[in-house]
This record gives sequence, C-alpha cells and structure tokens, in this order.
Amino acid sequence: MRTHKVSNAAEEASADGDEAAVGAEDLRRRPMQVGIPEKESSLKGLELAVRETFFPDNPLRPFKDQSRSRRLLLGLDYIFPPFQWTRTYKLSYLKDDIIAGLTIGSLCIPQDIGYSKLAGLPPVYGLYTSFVPPLIYALLGVSREIAIGPVAVVSILVGTLASHELPLPDAATNKCDTSSLKYINDACSHYRESYLALVFTATFFAGVFQAALGLFRLGFIIDFLSHAAIIGFMGGAAITIALQQLKGLLGISTASFTRKTDIVSVLRSVFGNVDEWNLQTALIGLFFLGFLLLCKYIGKKNKKLFWVPAIAPLTSVIISTLFVTITHVDKHGVAIVGPIDGKINPSSVGQFVFHGETLKKAVLIGFEAGLIALTEGVAIGRTFASLKNYHIDGNKEMIAFGTMNIVGSCTSCYVATGSFSRSAVNHSAASKTPVSNVVMSMMVLIVLLAATRLFHNTPNCILASIIINAVLSLIDVHAAITVFKVDKLDYITLMGAFLGVLFISVEIGLLIAVSLSVAKILLQVTRPHTAVLGRIPETNIYRNVEQYPDSTRIPGILIIRIDSAIYFSNSNYIRERILRWLDDEGDQMKNENCLPFQFLIIEMSRRCSSTCRIKDYRKRNPTQIIAAGS
Repeated sequence: MRTHKVSNAAEEASADGDEAAVGAEDLRRRPMQVGIPEKESSLKGLELAVRETFFPDNPLRPFKDQSRSRRLLLGLDYIFPPFQWTRTYKLSYLKDDIIAGLTIGSLCIPQDIGYSKLAGLPPVYGLYTSFVPPLIYALLGVSREIAIGPVAVVSILVGTLASHELPLPDAATNKCDTSSLKYINDACSHYRESYLALVFTATFFAGVFQAALGLFRLGFIIDFLSHAAIIGFMGGAAITIALQQLKGLLGISTASFTRKTDIVSVLRSVFGNVDEWNLQTALIGLFFLGFLLLCKYIGKKNKKLFWVPAIAPLTSVIISTLFVTITHVDKHGVAIVGPIDGKINPSSVGQFVFHGETLKKAVLIGFEAGLIALTEGVAIGRTFASLKNYHIDGNKEMIAFGTMNIVGSCTSCYVATGSFSRSAVNHSAASKTPVSNVVMSMMVLIVLLAATRLFHNTPNCILASIIINAVLSLIDVHAAITVFKVDKLDYITLMGAFLGVLFISVEIGLLIAVSLSVAKILLQVTRPHTAVLGRIPETNIYRNVEQYPDSTRIPGILIIRIDSAIYFSNSNYIRERILRWLDDEGDQMKNENCLPFQFLIIEMSRRCSSTCRIKDYRKRNPTQIIAAGS
C-alpha cells in the first residue's frame, strides 16, 4: 500500500515536471512583453533635450543641497579657480612654477618680437600681448600647463586679413614714403592708426565671440572643425609662415616682398628679388637656425634637458645682438629691429571703431582669428590635462580666453591664445599651476620697462630663424599618416585645408577646413554606416563580415547593424540600403537552393521612423523581423 502511494506521488511529480517543461517551452516561444515607459510631456522632453545638449556636465551639481555661504564659496571657486587651488598650494609648487615661468619667459620674448611682425605690428605689441592676457588667464583659466601669448598661426591670420582689408597706402596718392618701410610704425601715421584701430577692434570682437560661446554653452561649435582639418590647416600655415621668413633670412626688403601668403607668390617674390639677397644676413640667419634646430634635437633626445631648446632663442638673440654691436654689420646691409618703445601697455580703448566699414572688417577678422585661437587653445589645454589626468571645462576655458582678449584689446594687445611650443616647455618644466603664466608676465614687464633698448641691434634674420624653428613643430606628418590609415574622408579634409592654405590663402584654407568638416558631418548623418553581421567561428559574437572575413552568415537569416540614429534625413537611405540587401539575400537563396529567407534582424540605436519602414521590409516575406535597440 505504501509502495503504491509512493508510485502515485512519483507519477504526479513527473506530470508536474512535464507540464513545467511545456510551460517553459511556451514561455520561450511566446514574444517577450517589454515594459513601456510612461509618456513624457512635450515640455519635459524639450527640457531634457536642452539640458543634455547645453549642460552635459551639469555644472550646478556641486551647489545642490548646500548652504548659502557654501554656495557663495563654490561660486567663487567656479568663476575664479585660484580660490580653489590656492587652498592646497605648497611652497614646493612655487619653486616649480617660478622655474617654469622663467623658462617660458626666456622663450616667449624673442618669439613675441617675431610674431608681431607676422601680424604687421611693431615688435613691442608682441610683448604687450604676453603681459596682460597671461595675467587674466591665471585669474580665470584652469589649465596648469598652457602658456598664453601670441602664436604664429593666429598672428599671420590677423596680419593677412588686416592687410587685405586695409592695403598699404600708395606713395603717390597718400604722400607716404613706402620705399623705406620696415614695419607698420615706419609708415605714415594715418595708416598706422587705422591699422592699429582695426586690429584692436578685431581683437575685441574675437574676445566677445569666444566669451559668448562659453557663456551660452556653445562650445560644441568648435567641434565642427575636425582634428584632421586642424592638422591640415596648421601644417599649411606653418609652411606658409616658414616660407615668408625667407624674406628676413635672406635680407629682402619688406617694400619689394609680396604681402600674399600663397606659396607661388612667396617663391616668386623670393627668387624675383635675388639682387637684394644679402650674404652676411643669410650666413648669420642660417647659422643660428642650425643652432636652434640642434638645441631642439638635444631637448627631444634627453627630456631632462628641456631647458636647452627653451633658452636657445634668447641665447641666439643675445649673441647675435652682441655680434652686430661689435662688428657693425648693420652698416653692410644686415637689417636690425631698431628702436622699441619700452613702456607698460597703453590704453587702446580710444582706438576702437564701432561704425562704418571698419566695424564690418573687424567683426569678420575677429570671428576667424577668434575661432582658430579658441580651437588651438582649448585643444592644447585638453591635451596636457589628459596627460596629467585632470579635467578641463571647455566652456569655462572659452570664457577665460574671451575675457583675456577683451581686456587685452583695451590694453594694446592683439589676439592671444595658448602656444603649443611654450606650453610643452611649461609642461616639461613641471609647472604646477597658472602661476607660471604670472612669472612669465612679470619677466615680460621687466623687459618692457628696462630692457627693450637691448634689442635695438638684434638682426631681423635671427627673428626669422626663431619663427622657422618654432613653426616646424606644427607640421605633424605622423598624425597625417595616421589619419590616412584610419579615415580616408578625414584625410581629404586634411589635405583640402592644407592645400587651401598653401596655394590660395590662409583665410581660404580656414574656410575650406570648416566647409569640409561640416560636409563630412552631414555626409555621416545622411549616409550612416551600415553593415551585415556574421558569427565569428566557435563564438556567439557577431561582427561586420567585411572587417572579419572569417565570420559566417547564418542561412536564412540576415543580420544588419545601423551605426547611427535614424533621422528624417537618413531614413530613406537606410530603407533603400536594407531593401537592396534583402533582394541580394533572396537572389543568393535561390541560386544556392538554401533554406528560404526567414529572419531579418536589425540592430539599431534609435527607433525613430522605423515603424513605417518595417512594413516595407515585410513585403520581402521574412518570417520575422527583429529590431534590437541599444
């Protein structure tokens, strides 16, 4: 009797197990019901979109659930970063910052004198630009390594655009002797005042543009200028600048040298004025260019000797100036800098022009110069921040750059930004905080007040050598090769910007760079990448069959991946692309007498506009269509 009961219990348990197995099988076959989120109001959806677009970093998060006094302190920390880092500042940091500041100061002084020539300004304005803007950045900026001042690319851009909008006066009509023109300050006073007014007003608008991007959280706009476009633009500008320095390196007078920047005009001007070449000038310039390149090589080979290439430009200036003073070669055709008006930055507010054609020209120049300066500065800051493992708020940096250029425009400065060469030296010198910029600024101030007369006999060919040595580092061949290997469309953008600068002009090269970058973005949005996936052998991993030739496709199943969100602008392209794949799949099934086509699996990141497309795909008679959203 007991055995019978046990047998009945076993049979019941077996029946229950069979029912459970059947139930589990039915559950597996039954379509999974996915929970539908609550529908959001249109206003809330718009609010979320705006917040994610303009405030992805949520800058107000630290202020949440804080007392009023704490919020005030956090606000001061946010607006003025020194309030934050001075609380943990150590005496050892001061030593490193002073050494770094003195090092980049010795590098910036000769560079500033040369870069001001690229901008068409007297040498002293380059020094002005390395005095005030670094102080403002130290108060508002975040980067510990970036060194502020004039840079080669922005200088030539300002000089090219300003001289194009305000051509040199004609001696016959303006009664201004241009035959003896060395710098802008040698021209007639009317032209000099007009040129300075245009440059200062353009610098003001460059600062306004930069600060506005940061205040309105529009920093993503500079991302439209792709990294490849920047590489091409910088490389083309570097070659253009280097070729233009042949004028100073060979002793060709400014009056007979072209003001165009394309390579054909520059080379024609160089070889068309062979009678003006000066042997002493060329020998001095080439000797010190070789010295500078040797010092740069030493610094690259031994990182501990970073100070060697940093002090090499100032050493070259001192030695060459002493040589000219002793030998008087300036009386034999070697052009020298001449007198520099040494004083602290004068106010330039009275020179602003906010009316007429000058206003239109200044806005255009300010926009272009401000865009390049901002892109270069933010890129440098982010590069060194990643090396030191700390974060930089791009929008805060834009406000800092904009403010320093607005203040700089009021104190006789032109557009300033971060210099890659000086920032690299600052990084190598173990700069801990923006105090290094303050030290550099104080060093420039001492030169302005007490040492400008020492540069009177500095040969122009030395400045040309310093500029050539500095801009060669902007030509990044390795990065260009990497772009070519990774993305051919990016390489086309790179070469377009490079050739545009080299063979047309700097401003046209910039326009080409921006246009090609935007065109590439539009192309990627309207023609997103799609791929057929296959299974990698002995795994459950599916990858692009073109990138993984060993992967195998499952008969009767077509798996497609869409590497982009689906918008109205690309939905029709995606539809046509998938329908073509379905046709190809159907033809292949017929030719190979395989199983009938049953499944279409689409992996995509968005569901937008896909419902109506599924109806079209059903017409191709797959048994099931699976759309997997990530």
